[in-house]
Amino acid sequence: MAVKTNIDMVSIMREGLSSGQGVKYKRLSDVMERGILEGLIEPGRKLPPHRVLSDNLGVTIGTISRAYGELERLGLVVARVGDGTFVRKRGMERQRDEGFRNVSEEPRHHFDMSRNMHIPGQETVFLAQSFQTLSTNAKFLQDISAYTPDAGLPRYREAGAQWLVQRDFHPIPEQVICVNGGQHGLLCAMMALLRAGDTVVTEQLTYPGLITAARMLGVRLIGLEMDEEGVLPGALDEVCRNHRVSALYCTPTIQNPTTAVLSVARREALVKVCREHNLLILEDEAHGVLVEDRPPPLSYFAPERTILISSLSKAVSAGLRVGYVHAPPALVSRISAALRSTCWMATPVTLELATQWIENGTAQYLLRQQINEISRRKALVRDLLAGLEYCTHLNSPHFWIEVPEPWRASEIEAELKQNNYLIATAEAFAVGQTAVPQFIRASICNTSGDDQLLREGFDALATALGQGGGRFHL
Repeated sequence: MAVKTNIDMVSIMREGLSSGQGVKYKRLSDVMERGILEGLIEPGRKLPPHRVLSDNLGVTIGTISRAYGELERLGLVVARVGDGTFVRKRGMERQRDEGFRNVSEEPRHHFDMSRNMHIPGQETVFLAQSFQTLSTNAKFLQDISAYTPDAGLPRYREAGAQWLVQRDFHPIPEQVICVNGGQHGLLCAMMALLRAGDTVVTEQLTYPGLITAARMLGVRLIGLEMDEEGVLPGALDEVCRNHRVSALYCTPTIQNPTTAVLSVARREALVKVCREHNLLILEDEAHGVLVEDRPPPLSYFAPERTILISSLSKAVSAGLRVGYVHAPPALVSRISAALRSTCWMATPVTLELATQWIENGTAQYLLRQQINEISRRKALVRDLLAGLEYCTHLNSPHFWIEVPEPWRASEIEAELKQNNYLIATAEAFAVGQTAVPQFIRASICNTSGDDQLLREGFDALATALGQGGGRFHL
């Protein structure tokens, strides 16, 4: 039987507090999760206001906020600005510990606009040629069939340094660590330099892979207020004055999902705050590699405290799983030790392929091909978004689209899914307990390669959004 009054709901929560295990907010979120999944707390019901519930249960408002935040992370409730927190409809929950996925598990008949992927190009042709060349070179075969140094062979690290070069930033090969993709590099850096219970600040909307890694490692995340450029230095400073913060994670160029790019002045301001509070900086360049004239990385402005993470996944080939971490000299051995504890070394055969492609120009050719294909596909669908308010960047593979009132992003997501189209909502990127903005992310990266299907997908999206009025931001 569904709960009909807030008094009944309070009774359930009070019982959970007294009989549950763990910290108070987890006891509350656990008992509420069970109540929602068992149908005792029905879909659409508004949860009690934070103040009312804290008074009734004798706990702090912060405890209630954390409990509601945990339910929101699981996709069981949704917070609406100025309206309250509501139980979501069944079938729209976010599974515990599911995290982000690199491959859609939806049926093949769904057209997937929810994920940013590498768009297939000519890499398979070059792979065939490279494998053929490798097969006739006994030394290469011997090198890739044996253990290598944990940070990679010197030649591989030199290629990584070459890949990371931009503007005035010239990486030193001895500071480069070869990893199995950017996500592996992020995980190794977090394992090496953070401990369970540490706090990392990041954008309010951030890379889902960070959220998953932080949860697995017991690292606490705090979301920072953003504007059209990205993280606000003032917000970072305020959080650091009120919390014991260990590190800042951010994506300065083509931030995921907002597509924001930090100006040089903003980068300098953030570095200043990080130095004042002695923060480690984890800098993600996942999509930044697609912008050839991007501003210098944070690593350029704060080389003594910045870990730069990059890969070939978005630009050259996702399946190679080749990435590079550039770290201050004092931290290289610690990150290498973390790498060793996960897989001993990055896979030599893929590093050999990547190194050859960086050395002979193939990687740059495929990067340029990827940039051109992103531009071509976006041009195919841009007219369909006329009248909608959205953000993108010239080299971004996705659009960040505001959902017009009175619609909710979750409603648009559900409607499109019923029609066999997949998009991502802001909830997948949200950190903390603040209200999630009503935005969706729609990508042009579907690997089907069918231009007509791409236009049909974005046409369905525009129809679902009702083509509400707005302006375009570049």
